[in-house]
Amino acid sequence: MKKLVSALAAVVLFASPAVAAFTLDSRYKDTDGDLIADIPANAADQVDPSTLIFAYTPVEDPAVYAEVWSDFLAHMEKLTGKKVQFFPVQSNAAQIEAMRAGRLHIAGFNTGSNPLAVACAGFRPFTMMASADGSFGYEMEILTYPGSGIDKVEAIKGKKMAFTSQTSNSGFKAPSAILKADYGMVAGEDFEPVFSGKHDNSILGVANKDYPAAAIANSVLRRMVSRDVIKSDQVVSIFKSQTFPTTGYGIAHNLKPDLQDKIKEAFFSFEWAGSSLEAEFSKSGEAQFVPITFKEHWAVIRKIDEANGVSYSCQ
Repeated sequence: MKKLVSALAAVVLFASPAVAAFTLDSRYKDTDGDLIADIPANAADQVDPSTLIFAYTPVEDPAVYAEVWSDFLAHMEKLTGKKVQFFPVQSNAAQIEAMRAGRLHIAGFNTGSNPLAVACAGFRPFTMMASADGSFGYEMEILTYPGSGIDKVEAIKGKKMAFTSQTSNSGFKAPSAILKADYGMVAGEDFEPVFSGKHDNSILGVANKDYPAAAIANSVLRRMVSRDVIKSDQVVSIFKSQTFPTTGYGIAHNLKPDLQDKIKEAFFSFEWAGSSLEAEFSKSGEAQFVPITFKEHWAVIRKIDEANGVSYSCQ
């Protein structure tokens, strides 16, 4: 993982010698200590659905991403021998609940909601997108618009600031920790927080001058500019964070082991060149799927959660 260089790193990594205990919901077991739910040992508890349901994190317009993922899902259908259906989710909470309830089998959960999906929904992440050279990640940026009167982070004080949702790393958790640690600013006390629901809503809100400032993932911003959803000169960045891992992709813990293996093979054998996936995600630099582990690659996110006092209790 890239070196952590911001002041947030000092607060998050060194405020305490160890990450707060991360535990799974009582319905899951983790006998090997990898921090993710084990596949049920009893074959009767394993599932082999005739149709696999796939959902991408609710970052942008679901209708756009149904087409973006079409080539990949066709590839997965060939390898698994099953129909694969794209499921458009409207919120992180709905996506987690769908997997917890057994209605979602394969998913990309955004950076911040990965720990909650692992703890409460039995999510087993194993890959994320990376560039051709293997580098990966994105940064949280705080945006404003030209002429807003906000030329530095401190100038947000007394104004509104848009976040996406409380489960989002770049859309809430990281900026909350940074604003408190580096600038002594707390939401509800020093500025008024509003929640847009999605990164594209926050970006459009700033571009259209509905929000004076917003915290967003710059990978989403780059794709929106590339698609001419907004013009780059409609927004101004006043802060850029360290690099974070991006969307984690994985599977429900109780799928049959051989099916889990075939799904993993679909990710790692997919040919990006000329695909609908390449057409979209090359805009933010991605060109392949690379293996990851939740224990290693999401350590910094769990530490951010610790700094924010986040609980993984399941309701």
